[in-house]
Amino acid sequence: MERQQEAWSGRTVFILAAIGSAVGLGNIWRFPYVAYTNGGGAFFVPYLVALLTAGIPLLFLDYSLGHKFRGSPPLVFRRLHKRAEIIGWWQVGISFVIGVYYAVIVAWAIRYFFFSFNEAWGSDPATFFVNDFLKQDDDATFALGFVPGVAFPLLAVWVLTLAVLVFGVQKGIGATARVFVPLLIVLFGVLVVRSLFLDGAGAGLDAFFQPNWSILTDPTVWIAAYGQIFFSLSVAFGIMLTYSSYLGRKTNLTGSGLVVAFSNSSFEILAGIGVFATLGYMANISGVAVDEVVESGIGLAFVAFPAIISSMPGGALFGVLFFGALVIAGFTSMVSIIQVCVAAVEDKLGIDRIHAVLGVGGVSAVISLLLFPTVTGLNVLDVVDNFANNIGIVGVALVAIAVVAWALRRLPDLENHLNSVSSFKLGIAWRLFVGVVTPAVLAFMLITEIVERIQDGYGGLPSGLVVTFGWGAQILVIVVAVLLSFTPWRRTEVELEHSEPTKAGENL
Repeated sequence: MERQQEAWSGRTVFILAAIGSAVGLGNIWRFPYVAYTNGGGAFFVPYLVALLTAGIPLLFLDYSLGHKFRGSPPLVFRRLHKRAEIIGWWQVGISFVIGVYYAVIVAWAIRYFFFSFNEAWGSDPATFFVNDFLKQDDDATFALGFVPGVAFPLLAVWVLTLAVLVFGVQKGIGATARVFVPLLIVLFGVLVVRSLFLDGAGAGLDAFFQPNWSILTDPTVWIAAYGQIFFSLSVAFGIMLTYSSYLGRKTNLTGSGLVVAFSNSSFEILAGIGVFATLGYMANISGVAVDEVVESGIGLAFVAFPAIISSMPGGALFGVLFFGALVIAGFTSMVSIIQVCVAAVEDKLGIDRIHAVLGVGGVSAVISLLLFPTVTGLNVLDVVDNFANNIGIVGVALVAIAVVAWALRRLPDLENHLNSVSSFKLGIAWRLFVGVVTPAVLAFMLITEIVERIQDGYGGLPSGLVVTFGWGAQILVIVVAVLLSFTPWRRTEVELEHSEPTKAGENL
């Protein structure tokens, strides 16, 4: 008998879990900077176009695949076609790589949550972060010098993540999402309200929303918009496909997708308001223009914001709110990333959840603890992150769409499946967006990134580091995906071909 598929207890839990996955660290520290540097208020035009023509259509594609074929990415793609299984393992491999380093950033946020109480970073947050906290060695290309201050919170992140996953889809992931997603919204809402009352907040918001309409003729702005949407919705590397496989037969898929997509974008805009109101305050007290204090990514979170926190009245509370929000946003995304790997191992080997979680989690945690709480961990993380997102995810998305839409010609079938259970009906526009517009944009992004990385390397870092942890990691993922696709399944051929939903969680 086929192993029973786990199920969400209701559509609301699924939506909360999907939002928890989509709303991650990038929403807070990447979107505001991308919008600001690509036309400010004018950026919302290509952003909305990208959301409607790529983000939501790809989300619907993931939902249709997971819901119709009921399984982890390898099983879903195998049910599409036996030779397509490799695509599923490629997605799992990318999730594995991302999970290994994503946990480290959550661990940093946990430490900074506690640092906020006494503003432990002192008067020089940049030096504190790189030298005192991470203890980075500028002279070393790669070294395994142990950094306990990072290793112990990282270990805690892995223990907590695996504890949630052991309890399963509903009692673990679902229960966590029901608590953490509303809590994240409340925490970040309070933080945004506080930031709006800071001196200079208006100047920051003017900088964020002031439109530069002339920039809309620049193709790179449109590519930036598609890139932001693509990376922020957790599409194309197995998460939404896996989550949708736990839904019942008659779940409204497109309605749920619209809620998730617009909730994610709303949070990004809210993050932009909070971040730029705060940066406006920083510019005001420093006596400089807003553009002189704007940062993105790790520098914004762990250098710029600590400096701002130290300078504002009641800064400790602001820091607790900010880093608390980072921890929650990162943790809910972390759980979803590792769940992709766990589900794949469960399906392939036919083992129970506890053994799958401990096996996948154990290997992930060991690699994570070996590579990143080290004196060269920051550079390794930077390289792995760039290649996983800009080459790994984009590459597998392009191949998956090419196989599903062009080689197997399954878009009409998937469209009918979505329409059979959903309130918002799809038509030829969806097929054009998925089969033509999205792959064209992805192909341009992938080719541009590959050419740039070959010509210029990455970030001025040593070529050995880039080759090993950038190109090497992505090639290894593909090689392992090929090997795993030839590994025998523990299920019978009848079970592998079965694609109908089980009755568990039906009629949600």
